[in-house]
Amino acid sequence: MGVGRRPRRLPRAALPAARLQRRRARRGAVRGLPPRPVGAPQRRVFAGGGELRGQRRQVVGLRRGPRPGRRGGRAAGPVAATGGGMTSLPAHGAGKTGAPPLRAPMKMAFGLGSTAEAIVYTTTSSFLLLYYNQVLGLPADKVGLALSLGLIVNALFDPLVGSWSDRTKSRFGRRHPFMFASILPASACFYFLFNPPQGLDQFAQLAWLVVMNVTLLQCMTLFHTPHLALGAEMSDDYLERSSIMSYNTFFLWIGDTLGWVLCFAWFFRAGPGFPNGALDPQRWPVFAATFAGMIIACLFISSMITRRRIPYLAQAKPEQPRFGLAEWMRDMGRALTNRNYVVLLIGFFFLSLMNGVRGGLWLYGATFFWGLKNDQIAFFAVGSLAGYVFGSAAVTALHRRFEKRWTGAAALAVYSVGPAIPLALGYYGVLGPDTPGLLFILIAFSTLQHAPYSIMTTTIYSALADIADENELKYGIRQEGILYSTRTLFARVDQALGTALAGFVLALIAFPVKAVPGEVPQPVLMALAAAFVLSTVPGLIAAVFYAMLRVTKGTHDATKAALALKHKAERDANPIDGAKAI
Repeated sequence: MGVGRRPRRLPRAALPAARLQRRRARRGAVRGLPPRPVGAPQRRVFAGGGELRGQRRQVVGLRRGPRPGRRGGRAAGPVAATGGGMTSLPAHGAGKTGAPPLRAPMKMAFGLGSTAEAIVYTTTSSFLLLYYNQVLGLPADKVGLALSLGLIVNALFDPLVGSWSDRTKSRFGRRHPFMFASILPASACFYFLFNPPQGLDQFAQLAWLVVMNVTLLQCMTLFHTPHLALGAEMSDDYLERSSIMSYNTFFLWIGDTLGWVLCFAWFFRAGPGFPNGALDPQRWPVFAATFAGMIIACLFISSMITRRRIPYLAQAKPEQPRFGLAEWMRDMGRALTNRNYVVLLIGFFFLSLMNGVRGGLWLYGATFFWGLKNDQIAFFAVGSLAGYVFGSAAVTALHRRFEKRWTGAAALAVYSVGPAIPLALGYYGVLGPDTPGLLFILIAFSTLQHAPYSIMTTTIYSALADIADENELKYGIRQEGILYSTRTLFARVDQALGTALAGFVLALIAFPVKAVPGEVPQPVLMALAAAFVLSTVPGLIAAVFYAMLRVTKGTHDATKAALALKHKAERDANPIDGAKAI
């Protein structure tokens, strides 16, 4: 043996059994794993590289993994290969112990997926009725009915996707297979929705609208429902969830604002013969192609970056049955037995009714009641920016100071009343198209729409993640997908009613087809303003139900502690399989 050299390590076979067991116990403790008995087969684990590139392979009991805090590696939630499949090995059943902290870039990548959703929602809810009614000349009530049919079909599809993703077992986790599968179909459907073939009669145009709208909504559901469930799984901390969802809400604003600014300041700006450029049929193909490309970019980037968190996300239990009709019905039943969830759904019902009516009528009010040009409407992005920045910055502090139910209820009440105030003042003659500084007044009131909406949306999504913990404690399975999707089912059905109601309102007040701003009869405009103001009522009813939630910081901490004890008992009962299960 040379001077300064370490003594040769004895082979495993030459080590006494007790000494070998102690060595394994020490190394297992470093990784938070139970010691492997002498003679037991080796288990290969793959230490997730997390947000760092690459993954490191290690053999338990033979080599140390990357040290926490060291450049090039972090303590990672390992993934075991057993039976050809891969499943996370969470320390307490949620798949998050040992994961690198969530940094702002990862939260931004998660939120970017909602930018595409906001683009689709803003453009379709604001322009589909206008396009098929005012550009193609179809009756408003029939267009509203066609749009509502699409929302109803989508509402039934949402819970199927949620339950399916909850029970999916793949090396890409539970959510990402659906997210990647939706990207190209969603973009293609968006383009063709605003580009029906030439020469179709009225019935064929309505059929095209129904088919393309239904398909687009299904494709967005394939992404959006697993995407929201992914956000709920990224952390189990009460306030961290609010932070994640605040990023999501802010990127919703980015998509919403991109939709508004590009549409009104660029695609549909005033031109020769068309003071409202949206009435020019030649503008729509470029509009559709541009937004279709943006949808691909947002969905793809969000999916690619967030897949780095897959090793730290909860996975379906090995013994959990795969997706099927019977399991879907059970999942729905479990979700609907949660009192907090039912209260939230009822609130969603009334909130979506208000949003459906307002989404169909707002552009009519801006264009025909206030007489705004499209380049003026684009400035509403200033009010929405102020509102969303304030909401995203304030929501976590509000949740630290107040319970989520009071924050959500108060924000919803302001959101219901604020946008209706200008039209109420216009109905009584206080405001009008000739009022000095009208645009600045309307932009200021738009802040009362977007700030509370940002706070309310973040609060709802954060509360749903807390409700998922309650259902895991009660039933032993994670149900983020079914919880977010069942919420969407109720919201879609009611939004369909609201959209259809908006179309019937336009027909009821005899709003003219292919109307020209400044030439719509005054009684029709007053009826339009009254209908928008009356939509406040269901929003205020929703605020009452939100105040009835019982999701608090105390209940969350108690649920989290009970889950930790439950997971520990499962691991102690079966050290290997219990560590894999979630």
